[in-house]
Amino acid sequence: MNRCFTSLKTPALVLAFFLASAACLSPSVSQAQTEVRQFPDSALRGMLEVTTPPQILINGQAERLSPGARIKAQNNLIVMSGTLVGQSLLVNYVRNQQGLIQDVWILTAAEAQQKRKGMDSTNIVFASDADKPKTDDGKTPFDQLPTFPQQ
Repeated sequence: MNRCFTSLKTPALVLAFFLASAACLSPSVSQAQTEVRQFPDSALRGMLEVTTPPQILINGQAERLSPGARIKAQNNLIVMSGTLVGQSLLVNYVRNQQGLIQDVWILTAAEAQQKRKGMDSTNIVFASDADKPKTDDGKTPFDQLPTFPQQ
């Protein structure tokens, strides 16, 4: 018993079917690349670096991913944190009630242009700050510790 349609066996109809299906899919792919995602108002901006999952660095500060954390790539598909080890990525992120990082979105170029709270530039030294004496924060190398006069 032959259950195949004899009209679909012709190469011209099969080729036309695949071309029509490809034409239907191509506008949605190009549209998704230029679309800017909507982020929650509580989302902050930062530089993400995954060190040893679930341990991460946000703007150089040690943080932790929450259990069930979602990291979404530029195409809005979920990415596993282990595949991002050692990469430095510009992201928007949201914390949960315990302070752990819950949702992370890796930004496209268009999304990175939007202003977002969270990434403060603190590498500006004011003249009033330059006059302050150096202090030991516990992380200063030995040769750069301040010297104190002998009493």
